[in-house]
Formats: sequence, structure tokens, C-alpha cells
Amino acid sequence: MSLRKEKAARLKVHVLDTTLKLVGKRPFEDLYVDDICEKVKISKVTLFKYFPQKEDILLYYFRVWCLGRSADLILKPREGIQGVYFLFDKISEAYEEHPGLLLSLIGYFSDFKRPPKPFPLKPEEKKILFPEIEGITNIEILSLDHMLEKFTLEAIFRKEITKTISTRDITNLITSIFIGGIVTAHLNQLNPSKIFFRKNLDLMLRGLQ
Repeated sequence: MSLRKEKAARLKVHVLDTTLKLVGKRPFEDLYVDDICEKVKISKVTLFKYFPQKEDILLYYFRVWCLGRSADLILKPREGIQGVYFLFDKISEAYEEHPGLLLSLIGYFSDFKRPPKPFPLKPEEKKILFPEIEGITNIEILSLDHMLEKFTLEAIFRKEITKTISTRDITNLITSIFIGGIVTAHLNQLNPSKIFFRKNLDLMLRGLQ
């Protein structure tokens, strides 16, 4: 790892860590770029060099989250419905820790003017983010959709899902419950969210068995 690349990677990770600490349970929109720059001790010019707009930090956060789940599945493989429950549990943990961040992320993805595309994550950043995982740079980052589709296909092969509809339709249904659960949990202030998310998944799976 070159010194220049390592410095850039550490700065990006520092910006993410600082953002998570500053935002807490508040909406991401309430967090100002000036606040982040002050804490990280960088200028706006430097911040925008790595994150051209503030919302890119949201995309970076989600990319890191997906990397974490991809690594989890290598270290402790899960298949079929077990994998879907795993993802729902992980998103409930993320929601309870930073509800405003996830709601803002959903809002970002809902904006027609912003095409949903993954934020790049370089090998140097992977090493800094997950230093304890050997071979982290070689782990492919699976998108949430990719992980859900993989688990759905496995569930069909294992006969955990018996309804004869397409894998894509089932994946879209699970994704809808995944995203809708976050919004509903917020609107109704449901706590703990993990129980609510699991109940939604239970009800959906009954209809597919």
C-alpha cells in the first residue's frame, strides 16, 4: 500500500466514522458539511475531492455495510431463508443505531434525479475498515439485491419456498418488505425493530410456503 493511497483511504474512513458519530439518531439532513470538516480537520475542498456531494457519504456507508455482510457470509456461510433473516437482523441493528441515516438513504434512492449506483471502495479502504479479516481485499462486495436474490434461489431449491413464481418477483417482494419495514418502523415508532422486521418476514414466508 503506497503512502498516498493509504492516506487517502484513512481520510475517507475517518470522514465516515465522524459522520456516524455526529449524526447519531438525527436525520442526515441535519448534519452540515462544516460540522464534518471541523471534526475531521479538513477543508470543504478536501472533503468534496473524495465525496463530491454530501449524500455520497450515504452511498459510501451503504457500500461499507454491504462489504461487512459479504465478509460475514464468507466467515459464517448462511443459505436460503436463514440468510434472509440474517440480513433483516443486520438492517434492524443498523436502523436502531442510525435511524436517520437509513431513512435518508432510502430518500436518496427514491430521487429520480439520482441514479442508484454503488460508491467505489478501494482495497486500501477495505483493509482499514476490516483489518481483522484476512483476505478482505479479495472479497467481492455483493449488493443487497444480489444477496437477497441468492438467498431466494437457495430457498426455492431447498423447498423453503414452494410458490411457483419467479425468483425475481420473490426478491422484489422481500426487498419491498425490507425497505418498507424501515419506513413503517419510523412512522409508527416501533421498537425493537428487530421483532417487527422478523414478524413481517414471517408473514410473507407463510404466503410463499
